[in-house]
Amino acid sequence: MTLSVWISLLVAGIAISLTPGAGAINTMSNSMREGWLRSIWGILGQQLGMIAHIVIVAAGVGLIVSRSPILFNVVRYAGAAYLVYLGVRLILIKTDAAEQPEESSALTHEPAWSLVRRGFWVNFLNPKSIVFFLAFLPQFIRMDRPALPQYLIFTATIVIVDIILMWGVFAGAARPFRRLTSTPRGRRTINCVFGALFIVVAGLLLLMH
Repeated sequence: MTLSVWISLLVAGIAISLTPGAGAINTMSNSMREGWLRSIWGILGQQLGMIAHIVIVAAGVGLIVSRSPILFNVVRYAGAAYLVYLGVRLILIKTDAAEQPEESSALTHEPAWSLVRRGFWVNFLNPKSIVFFLAFLPQFIRMDRPALPQYLIFTATIVIVDIILMWGVFAGAARPFRRLTSTPRGRRTINCVFGALFIVVAGLLLLMH
C-alpha cells in the first residue's frame, strides 16, 4: 500500500468513525454510566465486530450476504432487535437508589467482558457495515500485490483510528455529563435518553434498504 493510498484510507477512516451511529451511542452511554476509562472495553468490543466484518468481506461471505435478501434481512432484523433490547433494558433499569458520589459508582460497575460483548454485537449485527466494507475495502486493496499485508494495514488503520476517535471524541464528549449519574433522577434521564436513541437507530436500520 503506497503512502498516498494509505493517507486516503486514513482520511476515510476518520470520516467513517466520526459518523454517529449505534457504536457512538454505545460508547457515550458506557462513558456516562461506567466512566471514561472503562468505556474502552466497549470500544474494543466494537473493534472486534468491525474486524469480523472485514474478515467476512475479505473471505467473500459478505458478497453472499449482500446479494441474498433473506440473509441480509435476517442480520438486519437481528441487529434491530438487539438495539431495541438494549434500549428497553436501559429504560427499565431501576435508578431509585440513594444519591451517591460519582466515585462510589465503581461498586456497581458492569463487568469488562459484558461491555466487550455488547460492543461486539452492536457492531457485528449491522448489515450496513458489511455492505459498506464491500464497497469501501476494494478501493484500497491492489490485487496485483500480496493481499495479506494490505488487509493487515487496512484493518490496523481503521481500528486504531476508530479507537482514538471513539474514546477521544464520543466517550470524551460524554465525560463531563457523568456527574448526572450521582442522582437517581439524573441516572433515569440518561438511561431514558440513550435507551430511546438505541430504539431510534433500530428503527432507522429497519427503514433503510
